[in-house]
Formats: sequence, structure tokens, C-alpha cells
Amino acid sequence: MKIRKLVTFFAGALCLGTMFLSGPNMSAQQSNERVVRIAELEIDPAHLDAYKAALRQEIAASIQKEAGVLALYAVAVKDQSNQIRLFEIYANTGAYQAHLQSDHFKKYKSETAHMVKSLRLIETEPVLLGAK
Repeated sequence: MKIRKLVTFFAGALCLGTMFLSGPNMSAQQSNERVVRIAELEIDPAHLDAYKAALRQEIAASIQKEAGVLALYAVAVKDQSNQIRLFEIYANTGAYQAHLQSDHFKKYKSETAHMVKSLRLIETEPVLLGAK
């Protein structure tokens, strides 16, 4: 059952995320250049509100300031609000590396380091990114 929920989440995230990428005619080459990552985080419940505030600021700054950040989505596992899942889409590897070096990302990482109980990064290979 847990696997089915994760599959449903990621399928939905892919559909939503790709709505903002480059429209319905994205070539296979463009799709292969994309960097798509999934992060699974467990947040200390005592710091959940502070974590969400820091994450909100980081996502807003990334979307506003970085052209190569195409989509950043944050969701919580249903009935487990401290289990956060991030779905990230970057234009290419350079955009992803630039994101990691941005001041707002470094600020987020330092502010939230004590709040994150665990972090698992999942590398992916885009199979199909499409949207209406």
C-alpha cells in the first residue's frame, strides 16, 4: 500500500511539474537534459513549522531568482506531516549545480540542518515529461 501511494504521488508530481516545463512539444533531447530529483525528508516534529517556513522561502527564492529551476514541489505524506517529499526539476546539470551554490539554498541548508532527522536523495532519469 505504501508503494502504491508513492507511485501515485510521483506520477501526479510528474504531471504537475511538466505543465510548466516547455509545453507539449518537448523533444527527447530536452527531456534527457533535465535533472529530476526526489528528496525524502523526515523533519523533527518540534521544528516542523519553522522548517516549512524556511522551505517556503527557499522555494520562492529559487523559482524567482534561478531560470534553471523549472519546478520545486513540496508535499507531506498523508497523516505523517513531518514526512516531507520534494520533487525538483532543473533545466540541466549546470542549473542544478548553480542551485546548490546559491545563497538562498545555502541559507536554507544551514537554517534547517538541526531540523532534518533524515534525508534521502533519489536520482532519477526522466522517461517522459509531457504536459498540456
